[in-house]
Amino acid sequence: MANNTLVVQQAQAALNQMKYEVAQELGIQLSPTGYNGNLATRDAGAIGGHITKRLVQIAEQQLSNAKW
Repeated sequence: MANNTLVVQQAQAALNQMKYEVAQELGIQLSPTGYNGNLATRDAGAIGGHITKRLVQIAEQQLSNAKW
């Protein structure tokens, strides 16, 4: 069973927006209703992989700008 609980609940909207932005960049059509059961596994993986890359880049930038 997967644990997809967000640590910061307010991040849900930002993650959803990022999902749609990445899908659009990749040319993948997502349903506006939120149901994407017909989405190919390969496409879902591509979206998730690109989101992960972006989140890592954001974290790296924040860490490099942090003053300890």
